[in-house]
Amino acid sequence: MASFNIEKRAKTNGSFSYRAVVRVKKDGKIIHRESKTFSKKELARSWGLNRSSAIENDEVFNRGTVVSIFELLNLYFNDHDLWNATGRTKQFVIKMLMDCDIAKVQTNELKTSDLIEHCKNRRSAGAGPATIYHDVAYLRSVMKKAGPVWNIDANYKIFEDAVPVLIEMDLVGKSQKRTRRPTDNELDKLRDGLKERMNFRPNGKVRIPFLDILDFSILTCMRIGEVCKLRWDDLNKDHKTILVRDRKDPRKKEGNHMLVPLLAGSFDIAIKQPKDGELIFPYNPKSVTAGFQRVRNSLGIEDLRYHDLRREGASRLFEKGYSIEEVAQVTGHRNLNILWQVYTQLFPHKLHDKFTN
Repeated sequence: MASFNIEKRAKTNGSFSYRAVVRVKKDGKIIHRESKTFSKKELARSWGLNRSSAIENDEVFNRGTVVSIFELLNLYFNDHDLWNATGRTKQFVIKMLMDCDIAKVQTNELKTSDLIEHCKNRRSAGAGPATIYHDVAYLRSVMKKAGPVWNIDANYKIFEDAVPVLIEMDLVGKSQKRTRRPTDNELDKLRDGLKERMNFRPNGKVRIPFLDILDFSILTCMRIGEVCKLRWDDLNKDHKTILVRDRKDPRKKEGNHMLVPLLAGSFDIAIKQPKDGELIFPYNPKSVTAGFQRVRNSLGIEDLRYHDLRREGASRLFEKGYSIEEVAQVTGHRNLNILWQVYTQLFPHKLHDKFTN
């Protein structure tokens, strides 16, 4: 039975919004929930009535507990609570899976051979084992929720048997550990190239301070997305610290704020930025990385990603004698094993300098 209610919510500007929440119950349990927000109550009520009526007549809810994988993914997509708590990569993969042949398979009929065929098709299209592994992992995640959330029969246990076979066939696998750090010579070239790029259009509408952001990224070990979200209000000039909001954490999508020390010259770099708004670096992170990539490519520097600067910064701190706990306070890692194994690549010759000092 489908029903709906309307929730009235106050906005910061004093106006109100109206959220229509549609629920489907079976045997006293909620098996489906979706919602949509409107500026007017009548619009919310109209949508709630229409959706409730549509769901009542929808074969997804009337023909039993078996649906296609496409329909299951679509239910997940339309569930406000689940979808909003889903990371960007997983959202992208789920949308992609809905267009694949495997989406035609019934949830209770999924077999290892179906997964093998899907993985082979993806490999033929150019995807690597690590990328294809995301398909399998995220599909399994959705199918595990099919029963408790929507009372849908889904054969998610097939993944226990299928994954070892997929690994043995080299269809899926974990990504290779990156060890790339820029050399001093490469950094010098990058700085010269970025400076030239900055001077190319001195009167442009938006001038990205590539040099400052490059050095700031290394010194703070921050992701470029974090750099471009730093706020003046979160900067503590007395303690030379800043609050980094919503740091990446696989266990927590939002609210993972962390106070980070601005070491070396990173504080001075931040302070000298123009105070034209609430953000210290008010630039699109994609534009920053695009500029970096163009300069890198023009210089012929191979296999260097902007994210490698984070590894460079962490490795420098270790080389200077900081403990792993102290480095984690800068990088934001909760898992010290990941910090050490993935984001640390020490230059052996730098250890001579530490011994001398």
